[in-house]
Order: sequence, then C-alpha cells, then structure tokens
Amino acid sequence: MRPVWDVTLSGMDIPVHRKIWEWAFIAATLERHHLITPGLRGLGFGVGKEPLVSLFASQGCLVTASDQSVEEAVTSGWTASNQFAGNVNRMNEHGLCDPELFDRLVNFRTVDMRNIPDDLRDFDFTWSSCAFEHLGTIEDGIGFIVNQTECLRPGGLAVHTTEFNVSSNAGTISSGPTVLFREKDLKLIAKKLKRRGNSVTMDFRLGTSEFDRHVDRPPWSGAHLRLEHEGYEVTSYAVVVRKGTRSK
Repeated sequence: MRPVWDVTLSGMDIPVHRKIWEWAFIAATLERHHLITPGLRGLGFGVGKEPLVSLFASQGCLVTASDQSVEEAVTSGWTASNQFAGNVNRMNEHGLCDPELFDRLVNFRTVDMRNIPDDLRDFDFTWSSCAFEHLGTIEDGIGFIVNQTECLRPGGLAVHTTEFNVSSNAGTISSGPTVLFREKDLKLIAKKLKRRGNSVTMDFRLGTSEFDRHVDRPPWSGAHLRLEHEGYEVTSYAVVVRKGTRSK
C-alpha cells in the first residue's frame, strides 16, 4: 500500500498515522486467517477511495465494494472530504491492482449501512475502515456491526475499525456526523454479537510508546495515532468478529 502515502516511491518512512494503522490492521488480520486468497469473496462497507479494495483484488479476491450514493454523499458533505470515490475506477487510482484484473474482480454497490440489502450474503470476509461512526448515532453503529454478520458465511470473518473515545467511558458524542464509541459501547457490541453465536476479539490496552501517548491537535503534527476531537481524546479501534454457525 506504500504508493498511497509515498506516491513517488521515495522510500520514505511509513507515517505514524492511525489511518495507515487501520488499513494495515485489517489487511494483516485477514491475511493471518488465510482470507486474502484467490477466489475468496470480500465485502467492504463505506470504502471511499481506500486502498484495501485494490489490494485485495490484486491478490485474486472477488471484492464487492460498497458506499453511500452520490446524492447522500453530497448531502452529508462527504464529497468535500476527498475520501468519497463516486465510481469504482477511483478505488484503484494508486495502481495497486492490474486494471484488467481490477475490472474483472471488483464490483460496486450503493449500500445504506443502516439497511443492508438481503442479497449480500455468504462472503468470506467483510470490513470497514472508520465508517460506522458516521451513521448518525451510537445505536445505528451498533446495529450495523451486529447486522453485517448476516453477510458472512458461517466461519467468515469481519474486521471493522472505528473511533474510540479513550478519555471517557461516560461522556461522549452519541449523535451527529461522527460519534465516538466508548469502551462500554464496544463491550455492548461484543455482548450482542456473542448472543447471536459469534465470537469476538477485543483488546482495550493502550499503547505505551511516545507516539501512542501523544495527543495530536491543530496544527497537526507528524504523529497522528491519538487526537483531540471536540474535547475528547480519540484513537482508532478494531472489532474482529468470527461468524458463528447459528443465526440470530
């Protein structure tokens, strides 16, 4: 994925940035479970222009990339963020996948993450990179994580990252364009998923390095693992879910 942050391939150090951590964590987790394999099917939610779509396709995976409609993106202001793709070709703009292979293996769907179409089923893996905190409320985000397991085959794996409020397990932003999940919200997600027969991996230990402890604020510095957002300290968090053999 180096061309995403090092376009000229200069060999620069990998930036200490939580978005790169999210992409690397998702890819490494799926690879560790032998899911980045030719012929396996992956479903990405809220993919924007992230490199994971083209990365997985380059390894032979059949990828369904989904995002909100152009109309919704305009209304929400997402088109102004330079993260909304709008069409499937922009998902390979860094050339991580051979264009012919990309065209053959990737298809795009407009999907409302609060109302996932019933025909999106039997995928080997699903993923999203900081998407479900933009659904409007904490409850909507929890509903998505629980409901998206229906898209997986039994034994399939889901890896989803989100905003994690590390400064409070009480106060937070619970509604609006970006909500912040607390530890208790994430534990509630795990509880609901386990009730449906799924297994969940969670780890709330915070890093101890200088970069982990640094809280970034405007004007932004080079280290961006933890930042201040509307009075709260926030970092990225990943939820890993193994689909169980029994349904809800």
